[in-house]
Amino acid sequence: MKKAVIFDLDGTLLDTLEDLCDSTNYALRQCGYPERELDEIRRFVGNGVHKLIERAVPPETDPAQREVCYRLFCEYYKQNMENKTREYSGISDMLAALYEAGYRLAIVTNKADFAAQPLCGKLFGRYVKTVIGSVPTRPNKPAPDGVYAALDAMHVTREEAVYIGDSEVDVQTAQNAGVDIIGVLWGFRNRDDLQKAGANVTVSDAQELKNRLLALKNC
Repeated sequence: MKKAVIFDLDGTLLDTLEDLCDSTNYALRQCGYPERELDEIRRFVGNGVHKLIERAVPPETDPAQREVCYRLFCEYYKQNMENKTREYSGISDMLAALYEAGYRLAIVTNKADFAAQPLCGKLFGRYVKTVIGSVPTRPNKPAPDGVYAALDAMHVTREEAVYIGDSEVDVQTAQNAGVDIIGVLWGFRNRDDLQKAGANVTVSDAQELKNRLLALKNC
């Protein structure tokens, strides 16, 4: 029987891509670098803001200047992270059903903690009590540290939890933590990407995910 569900955030619960793209291009413009297309940003996200900026700036960029670009992104994103960000269809209904069924719910994300906490608190705080964002003192996914922190906070074992995500990073995270993975197909990657990474179970929408998780709760 499963007792807990750990969700990725960007690309799994929230469509944040346009706000991430806008903030990245703001920072790039301020630094005099070429802007990036939305599909490029889609490929760049998943490993945290530092890696996003590293991938977005020109390859020869000096590390100190890359850090300037990172700080510009953070300053802009803090004020603009809700402009275009939205829940994927059916997410709140799914979370409510899981919560009412007795699941403990958590979010583990490579999104900076300064953004993850207010976004998750505002949108999902009624159901999700544990939010683990990216901080300098803890390795980002695919390291399992964030998942371990969530398991400890919820007082469950890895065998009692299932991880939900949309990217190769999420599959690797679940594998590294020894937690079952379900991949979602509405996010930033496609079925082939997830299956090649090792996700044997994928779902097409929030209703299908809800049904699978409720079935696991009752096993």
